[in-house]
Amino acid sequence: MIQQSVKVLWNKKLSTACYKIGLTCSDHYSSAKPGQFVMLGFAGQTDPLLHRPFSIHNLLISNGSAHGFELLYKVVGIATASLAARKAGDSVEIFGPLGTGFLIPSRAKRVFVVAGGIGVAPLVFLVSDFHRKKVDLSNYRVFIGGRTKEDLLCCQEFLDLGVSVQTTTDDGSAGDQCLVTHPVETAIGQTAPDAIVACGPMDMLTCVVGIAEKHRVPCQVSIETMMACGMGACLGCAVESRTEGEQYLHACMDGPVFPADALKF
Repeated sequence: MIQQSVKVLWNKKLSTACYKIGLTCSDHYSSAKPGQFVMLGFAGQTDPLLHRPFSIHNLLISNGSAHGFELLYKVVGIATASLAARKAGDSVEIFGPLGTGFLIPSRAKRVFVVAGGIGVAPLVFLVSDFHRKKVDLSNYRVFIGGRTKEDLLCCQEFLDLGVSVQTTTDDGSAGDQCLVTHPVETAIGQTAPDAIVACGPMDMLTCVVGIAEKHRVPCQVSIETMMACGMGACLGCAVESRTEGEQYLHACMDGPVFPADALKF
């Protein structure tokens, strides 16, 4: 983990509230794992005072090494509004990569990837990383859900990687009008995957975990939660553990990616 000041490469508006920003980084990010995150802050600003966590969306790689990375974010408050105002050449502070990432067993050939809204952010990194490593993605399926069509992000990125994508929206403005968990359970009933990975709102993750347990499919989830430090000092990102004798785990150190059976939902 290294703290550093980095430059903005670009900051692209994808929808009314969602952006993708490219940042420079040192080459130690070449070892970053899908699911890990960075803490990002603004030098000289008192509002926001604290750094904020953002999942690494993807690495920018040339000649086998990372020279930058992307963050996908939604403007929801002061910190993200400040980030949206940054332009190419501006500076931000980061430290990372932090946390634990996804660990997909090599024997898992059929994988379901489930994203809710901005929860798609670390999952693009996951599938892109497998693509770079020449993993056969022909039996991977991506399910993306959102309230409206504006919430359906990164569909083309997955398609460009050769992965099938199924979309749902609450209002029916794109894809099927239903919760994203509906087609997931239907697909599992037809042919169960070897693993499920998911990131999104807690209600969605609770449902995904229930489906995985019902069909006895191994599942990993990335938890979205606020953090003040990212290093286990503030204890602000505690999540209830299912492990006997261990009441709480912390998303910054033990996660943000957890085996589904490690947490109480």
